[in-house]
Amino acid sequence: MSFEVIPAVDIKGGKCVQLVQGVPGTETVSLEDPVGVAMRWAEEGAKRLHLVDLDGAFEGTRKNAHLIEQIVETCPLAIQVGGGIRSYEEAVALLNLGVDRIIMGTAAVRDAMLVKRLVDEHGSKRIMTALDVKGGHVMIEGWKRSAGKDPVELGVKLEKLGAGFILFTNVNVEGLLRGIDPEPIRALVQAVHIPVIASGGVTSLDDLIAIRDAGAAGAVVGTALYKGNFTLREAMKVVG
Repeated sequence: MSFEVIPAVDIKGGKCVQLVQGVPGTETVSLEDPVGVAMRWAEEGAKRLHLVDLDGAFEGTRKNAHLIEQIVETCPLAIQVGGGIRSYEEAVALLNLGVDRIIMGTAAVRDAMLVKRLVDEHGSKRIMTALDVKGGHVMIEGWKRSAGKDPVELGVKLEKLGAGFILFTNVNVEGLLRGIDPEPIRALVQAVHIPVIASGGVTSLDDLIAIRDAGAAGAVVGTALYKGNFTLREAMKVVG
């Protein structure tokens, strides 16, 4: 499996945004046309898109569902979708829409058997669980509340339930453009056997190399791409 560089399209209030540490009101990027942004990444050579309904993550209601449906229906990429997927019905609706993977964070922490049920019905490769980590603890409800869980222990548990992938986000460095911390990525990678995709803090091409060298299978990149620190093609080439 080659290392994936996955552009992020985070949607809040109908716009494509990038936040600092996931805090509403800290937008460093705000673009009017999320569908157009998604198509831009397809044109620039992306293989996969990371699509998140931030309103869904913060409020538990997928307010940008119509935009996500538009992107899934029009963008010719494999797409992983997260943000506010907290019930069986919401998860199945997205899978039936044609989403390649759904990303479950809060729901996976609260209801592990929901993960197992979805894996049993749809296969492990379509179920990604999110470990959003701040200060060494897994966060839930749009990163607003600590679940009191250790990310490595929870990652091992989710793998045993059948999850096919883990999305590890380091909230401490998310959106700051100050670089990554490879150590928690490496610790998780060494504890599980399923692919880990890392997110949070990517600022330079060297950060992508460090994530790859820590053993991750890919990286989600947002602010650094939108701010022009490097291009998607440059990123794909350096870790290819």
